[in-house]
Amino acid sequence: MSAGEIAVLVASVACAVAVLGVLIALRSLRREVRALGRLADQLTSQTVPLVADAHRVVDQAATEMERVGAVLDSTESVHATVDSASKLAYRAFANPVVKVLAVRAGAASGIRRLVPGSEGGEARTPRRNGSPRHGNGSR
Repeated sequence: MSAGEIAVLVASVACAVAVLGVLIALRSLRREVRALGRLADQLTSQTVPLVADAHRVVDQAATEMERVGAVLDSTESVHATVDSASKLAYRAFANPVVKVLAVRAGAASGIRRLVPGSEGGEARTPRRNGSPRHGNGSR
């Protein structure tokens, strides 16, 4: 055998080993691809019901949001009505109530001055020479 034939023989053996390595790698890859396919099927079978449940929950939430929006609209309407009614009541009753309270306070003050023995009932005269003088109800 010549050197050229030996080189061809070594190259042939090297190619056969390389082909054998590629076949082994392909077999391993094929096994992994099948495992990935099974895993994808499992994930699909588990996630499809979850996604369907999520869609159902989102639809329910949208319905509830519409209801809440309607309640808020009603609440705003009631708030506006109550606000206008309270302003109207304030305008209608504020002035007369203030007048009644002023008359009551004035009357109470006058009665206290006129009735002897009531709290602060003694008529007091203004201070002269820096000392208070208490009268007996007459000036």
